[in-house]
Order: sequence, then structure tokens, then C-alpha cells
Amino acid sequence: MREASVSRRTAETDVNVSIALDGIGKAEIATGVGFLDHMLELFARHGLFDVTVKVTGDLHVDQHHTTEDTGIALGQAFAQALGDKKGIARYADIHMPMDETLTRVSLDISGRPFLVFNTTFPTEKIGAFDTELVREFFQAFAIQAGVTLHVETLYGANSHHIAESCFKGLARVLRRAVAVDPKEGGRVPSTKGTL
Repeated sequence: MREASVSRRTAETDVNVSIALDGIGKAEIATGVGFLDHMLELFARHGLFDVTVKVTGDLHVDQHHTTEDTGIALGQAFAQALGDKKGIARYADIHMPMDETLTRVSLDISGRPFLVFNTTFPTEKIGAFDTELVREFFQAFAIQAGVTLHVETLYGANSHHIAESCFKGLARVLRRAVAVDPKEGGRVPSTKGTL
């Protein structure tokens, strides 16, 4: 069973996350940030991951700590659930359309965390959510998950659609990259023998 749970408690947030990589897309999300909840529900559904996220954060300050710490904990849980990475596809990419928006997401489950985030938003907010926090989530997730992640919105006019294409794209590339490749025969997909 490729699943893990992570608890992260700081003076700013109390985050509890669980993920099952071989799930059916079931989501139980309660971060206190409505837009983030929506994005994580999309992430679970399109990745076919079973995800539980419960967060109590310092929302009286703003949504930054809650969003970033959720990305940290989810990335840690993802890495733990993946284990030794034997037999996985490892690489994936997708062009994710969302109405007028098109975002390209490419991924390598490399053990070498890196984020290239080439996406801009035409507005500073989506409802009450600061659009700059999308990048903060992706940065936190990529570093803690140990993945090389490239996200580039090729075009788009609606901030909600742009964010949604990024999260759906992440879900779909993770789903493909963690899939077990029978041709690997249980090997780690690297000439080094480890990732």
C-alpha cells in the first residue's frame, strides 16, 4: 500500500495530511481557505489519490502560512507514500487546458527538488485568495516531495482557470509518474540504481 500520513505543527499552523497514491480520488479537505480546498479536491480527483487534509492556521494574519505549510506536509506525505520508487514510470508531462487557458506541466520524480514556475496571473486575488500563493504551494510541495517540476502557463486570461489548470496538471503528471511500469520489473528507473 503506497500511503502515508504527516502531521506538522508550528506556532502558525497545525497540519494533518494523509495520501494514498493508489486511491479513487476521494478527498476530505478542510484548510479554512476555500479556494485552496477547491484546488486540493481537484488534485485528489484528477490524480486518483485519496487525500485527507485538516489544517488549523493563523488565518487572522493571512492565508500564506496555511497554504505553504499544507504544500510542505502534502509533499512530505507524497514522498513517504512513494517509498523506494521501484517500478514507477518516473517522468510525465501534460498540456492541461482549462477553457481559454493552457498550462504545460512536466515532472521528474528525481529526488532532486526543483521548481520552475512560469505562470503569471492577471489579478492579485481569486476571491479572497492571493494568487501569489499558488507558486508558494507548488514550491513547498516540489521541495518536500523531492521532484523536479516545471509549470508554464502558455496563455490564459482568467486567474481561476490558470490556477485550476496548474493544479489539475500537477495531479495528472503525478498520476502518470507514480504509475507502476511492468517493463521496469520492480527496478528503480535510474542508471544510478537510486532516486
